[in-house]
Amino acid sequence: MEAKLRNLYALQQIDLNLDELEELKGDLPSEIRDMEAEENSLQEQLTALETTMRTAFTQREHADDEILSLREKSERYKSQQYQVRNNKEYDALTKEMDSAENTIARLEKEMEMFEGKATVARHDIDGIREQLESLRGVLDERRAALAEVFKSTEEEEARYRHERDKVVHKISKGELAQYERIRKAKKGRAVVTVRKGACGGCHATVPPQRLLELRQNRKPYFCEHCGRIIISDEIAVTVAPSA
Repeated sequence: MEAKLRNLYALQQIDLNLDELEELKGDLPSEIRDMEAEENSLQEQLTALETTMRTAFTQREHADDEILSLREKSERYKSQQYQVRNNKEYDALTKEMDSAENTIARLEKEMEMFEGKATVARHDIDGIREQLESLRGVLDERRAALAEVFKSTEEEEARYRHERDKVVHKISKGELAQYERIRKAKKGRAVVTVRKGACGGCHATVPPQRLLELRQNRKPYFCEHCGRIIISDEIAVTVAPSA
């Protein structure tokens, strides 16, 4: 059991060192994630606007082609009116001409609408492209800064990761899951020593009987106040520093 307690404490020390290296990165990782999310959102908006603009221009061209076709038909109808043999044929051609003119008027309004829609989309596209250019410039700077931090800590972090893998291999899955759960809930500190009769995490007094049991190193004990794993100083001093 002492070996298990030493492994838990050793894992805690390694994780604290890794936490310190992570703190050197500051807010850069979260800033980069937020900026990448914003970049993706803007890119999606840009793609949608470009689709809208292309569709509007295509619809405008189709309307323009239809107007040209209707005008050609209307001109033919006019020529045919001079060749009709009765009022019925004349009225039929006049009706076709009126229908063509009405359709042309409708299509011309639609063309204006499509042109306006495309113009608005093009204006918005220009704005988003400017935002993307500015955002990507800052994002590149943040990534470069983070790369410098990674470069300065890469070797040390790799060493701690290697040490951590070796220690984790000696801990059961259940104990590791419990450790990770407490660590997450207690801001990274799951295993602490007793200091002057008190929990090294929350400073709550540990009962005398529990102190006696703790020094026997027979099993993990948990602080009755904060729930952290508490170990004796004897265990702590047998663990080689990870720094």
